[in-house]
Amino acid sequence: MDFLWTPHRFSGGLLALDVANSVILRATPERSIDRFEHADAIAAFASAATTLCAEPLPTRLLMPPADRAAFLALREAIDRYFRQRVEGADDAGLLADLLDAAARTLRLSPNGADLGASTARSALRLAARADDGRLKICANCGWLFFDRSKNRSRAWCDMTVCGNRRKASRHYRRAKDGGAA
Repeated sequence: MDFLWTPHRFSGGLLALDVANSVILRATPERSIDRFEHADAIAAFASAATTLCAEPLPTRLLMPPADRAAFLALREAIDRYFRQRVEGADDAGLLADLLDAAARTLRLSPNGADLGASTARSALRLAARADDGRLKICANCGWLFFDRSKNRSRAWCDMTVCGNRRKASRHYRRAKDGGAA
């Protein structure tokens, strides 16, 4: 299946979050879509990340991860750990899982410049940050994102997609309720 990696798909703000967001509708398993289901999609993501990812990357062209299974395990560990961190829970077991997955991915990376190693380093940098309220979950789609706004008030991963959908939905409900009264 052909899929284009657009700027919206990189609205997490950090490579680790963009990788975690590669599962669409994660909260509803019957509707969820894994954008990394095929190995060629991971290679396309790696190529697109070099130009679309907001986080500075160590190389001009990321190679696909050396070990696909380790990379996907890292993606799931990133999602579980940072999602629970946003929700305010403190689970040392999830942090240990993230550290194990990152270490395994880094060990399997031949030169440290592939997508897996870059994602692991991004996740480790984010995990080491003090919790300053900048890591959030999109109010519309449920993706993880890093809020770079000055006053930390961003509610959506991408204003042009999720923010617009949310505001249009709210407007429709208001108009519908106002017309019935």
